[in-house]
Amino acid sequence: MGQSFGAPRLRQRARRRYRISPMSVYIDQAPLPFPALASHSAYDLDRIEVLKGPQGTLFGQNSTGGAINYIAARPTERFEAGGDISFGRFNAIDGTAFVSGPIAEGLRARLAVTGANSDGWQYSITRPGDRNGATSYVAGRLLLDADISDTFKLSLNLNGWRDKSEPQAQQLIAIRTVGPAGAAANFLAASSVFAPDRARAADWSTLVTDPATGTVNPDGSLVPGTARPTVFDPRSNKRLLQAALRADLELGADVTLTALTSYIDYDQDQRTDGDGNTLVTFDLQKGNGTITSFNQELRLANGATGTFRWLVGANYEDSRTFENQLLRYFHNSNYNPALFYINASEVTNRQDIRNYAFFGSVEYDLSAQFTLKAAARYTNSRIDDVNCGSTIPGGNVDKIFGTTSPSACYTFTQAFTNGPPIVQRLSEDNISWRAGIDYRASDDVLVYVNVSRGYKAGSFPSLAAASYISLQPVVQEEVTAYEAGLKATLADHAVQFNAAGFYYDYRDKQIRGKLIETPDIFGTLDTLANVPKSRIYGFETDVTLRPVPGLTIGGGVTYLNSRVQQGPPAPYNYNVLGLPDSFVGDDLPFTPKWSGVLNLDYRLNGDGSGGPFAGLTLNARSASDSALGGSRLVFPAGPTTVVRPGVTYVFRNDGYATVDARLGYEGPDGAWRVMVWGKNILNEYYWTAVIPSGDSAGRFAGKPATYGVTLSFKTR
Repeated sequence: MGQSFGAPRLRQRARRRYRISPMSVYIDQAPLPFPALASHSAYDLDRIEVLKGPQGTLFGQNSTGGAINYIAARPTERFEAGGDISFGRFNAIDGTAFVSGPIAEGLRARLAVTGANSDGWQYSITRPGDRNGATSYVAGRLLLDADISDTFKLSLNLNGWRDKSEPQAQQLIAIRTVGPAGAAANFLAASSVFAPDRARAADWSTLVTDPATGTVNPDGSLVPGTARPTVFDPRSNKRLLQAALRADLELGADVTLTALTSYIDYDQDQRTDGDGNTLVTFDLQKGNGTITSFNQELRLANGATGTFRWLVGANYEDSRTFENQLLRYFHNSNYNPALFYINASEVTNRQDIRNYAFFGSVEYDLSAQFTLKAAARYTNSRIDDVNCGSTIPGGNVDKIFGTTSPSACYTFTQAFTNGPPIVQRLSEDNISWRAGIDYRASDDVLVYVNVSRGYKAGSFPSLAAASYISLQPVVQEEVTAYEAGLKATLADHAVQFNAAGFYYDYRDKQIRGKLIETPDIFGTLDTLANVPKSRIYGFETDVTLRPVPGLTIGGGVTYLNSRVQQGPPAPYNYNVLGLPDSFVGDDLPFTPKWSGVLNLDYRLNGDGSGGPFAGLTLNARSASDSALGGSRLVFPAGPTTVVRPGVTYVFRNDGYATVDARLGYEGPDGAWRVMVWGKNILNEYYWTAVIPSGDSAGRFAGKPATYGVTLSFKTR
């Protein structure tokens, strides 16, 4: 059936929306265990804690890349209120407001809300006046702090948001159809329009005549008058509700018992264009899903001031996810008589996830200069997965597999039978750990060395596949990290300097990969794959200077050197072009060698009396790959292969630099502020990823220059 660079053969993207990130995210230490849940958390914050490297000992599993803890601003002892509102390009309006203070003896509350609304920032390159990418969301948070007694305190955190923003469309840059060079493949190659190097330029499907609703002639054409149009415009409707209760009980002898209970309910209903084309070659007509997640943690710890500090705890998670996706593709090379003009693949995937863990940590001050640290965590994970690939009336996939109806499950089992759902279980356990030593050369200089082991749990993909082999899970990812660093405050606090070097040794790193199924019916398919052996080493450094009153100069540089040392085994050893590959020596995807930031801030009066201020921020990064081998893979020529002029390495992300600026005036003690600002003020064109989608490949471009004005106030 030929080869492709994006798996055009009867499948959906290998998605693992709910367990894909190596970063763990928390709000006030309550976990947001799936990346889809982390949106709209970063408002009305006291601070953000960022921990780099494996953090599996105290912050749970799936932290091979680090952990982010959003610390919400707490209810205050006296009345406070404040907020800000911004007006910007694309008729954007967004704002945040809060009110905080005591409501009874020993009871304090804080209510914060945020929201945004804007017009679409993308424009269609084929339909003048058509826009996409509009923003529309609202979020709220209620915090209650209660002092039940001198030794017993409760904190309740209620979060919720709804987001109806339009999903971003891609920029089409390449076409490569495979299989029979039929009418659909030729039409796609001849009719597709590539996006230029402009951030706003894109395309997407709208109202399209749907062959699944009509009668198809033997040559693939529609019998006139039998089919009706179907809406494919990108849209979304997502919402989240979260409740987290923390209880702290002082037991005496400087020991505190902490209980943290949280529950999350998430729902998603969206439609996305996956090909950057007005044609329907890879459109997710339905991308629905739900998550419910319960988490309970208990911790027992002594105080932070003694020579010997310890903490022990246990954690339990019960999460359930459900996905229902419908992929449409009646303008690509699947749509041919040899495949019965298939045009719709649907999948439902349910995962029941149960995790429990025990953890502990100790710190011991050998002297005023030396501190020893150690921590460990045992995690037991079990995932039960039920996957059913089906189609819709007129989708025709049922004709290939001979199922009883379009809604029947068709994926072949190990016994080469279809009909029942694919039911699997993944059971894993691990011990993550961390050990290190701190040396305080002085009150202002800290030198440290750490060695740690972290894991990211395995998971099942969500895709409609021909064979069970595509639905096999990835196993847990393991990383052993070695790090040494320095933190120094110098020149009477006028200079802050931090530096670290690190080496990460990965086993079974999880990636989005490709395979050829057995039997080979549909060519190269997306899947989840493990890279047996890979590594990253590098360094990072940042410095903050305050050379004169009012002026702050900050900057940081990170260097990463990543390599695949052993590629995935067969049948997972196919590259993004559908060819067997070893990948040895390739960079890991999305690991630019160099990245950095430079920040300048100046305040005329830094004593709280108010006055003008200005700032400038430069962010830069070097090139990276969106897929393994992206910097070396060139599309082979073919009658239906078309690459946009000027593009050689389709799956390579070029380096870029953006500049943000701000200028404003602040009242005494920050009581009010007015600021004009611009983001990406030089209108740099860049993209963050290139996605293979059936017979095409498209970029996700960064936003163009935006600008506006912000008004803020705060009262006590």
